[in-house]
Amino acid sequence: MNFSTSACYCFATLSQPKIFPIKVEVEVEVNGATLNVEVDGPAHGPNVLLWHGAGCTLRMWDFAVERLIDKFRFIRFDVRGMGLSSETEDPETQYTFEQYADDANQILDACTAAQCHVWSMAWGSRAALAYCSLNPSRVLSAAFYDASIGAADVKAQQQGGKKAVGLQLKAGIERFPKPKGWNVHNTPELVPQALAAAARFNLPEAVTALTMPVLVATGDHDPNLASSRDLVDRALNARLEVLENVGHGSVLQRPDLTAKTFMQFQESLGSLDSQDN
Repeated sequence: MNFSTSACYCFATLSQPKIFPIKVEVEVEVNGATLNVEVDGPAHGPNVLLWHGAGCTLRMWDFAVERLIDKFRFIRFDVRGMGLSSETEDPETQYTFEQYADDANQILDACTAAQCHVWSMAWGSRAALAYCSLNPSRVLSAAFYDASIGAADVKAQQQGGKKAVGLQLKAGIERFPKPKGWNVHNTPELVPQALAAAARFNLPEAVTALTMPVLVATGDHDPNLASSRDLVDRALNARLEVLENVGHGSVLQRPDLTAKTFMQFQESLGSLDSQDN
């Protein structure tokens, strides 16, 4: 890890967490990239590091975060090459999960967060799983939504999502709008290269390195459910939550339900009882 880079300690409030406003927008410079970071919530709340899905940006979390913003200090960022984060200086070596983990650590350092809970969705759960396996001492718990450690079936994900939305409408659940900017990227041509990092990391092996409590939450109409079950079976301390009538992209599809299940997971751990993380 190269600490000679500037990790945007340029925002004075970052070193003064007790006076954090509800929202702080930050740019963090790490190893040839400028990362777009947003911090929401009370300074004393438990730190939660958010990882966005494939083709998404940190905006995908807006409707889930707003439901819990008084309880947690959310730290979210656009992975390098996506959203408002810049392209990387060396594409051949820096579009990797190892680099994204380094990015996350320096973001946490800039936000004076020694440890955190992790919450992720879909492709972001792959990146988050890699992060947790590489930094177990820094992660208090992990919530992997729509998780898969195998090959993705995009067509089946799309079909399952449509079926799930139809069932939700039949049940009287109105369709949630997508947050503004949830899939807007400064350099959309680089997104596939940034996402390709997943293919170069051994996720099944990484699962065995997870030592923290893990929640895996996946919809019953998400084809990733089979792989989610496999993940739970391999992990030391994991449990599965099957989300009823939910497809792939659960946080976007049901921000209400996903926020509720995340909150229940944290309550079961007593995370809100100790807020020194």
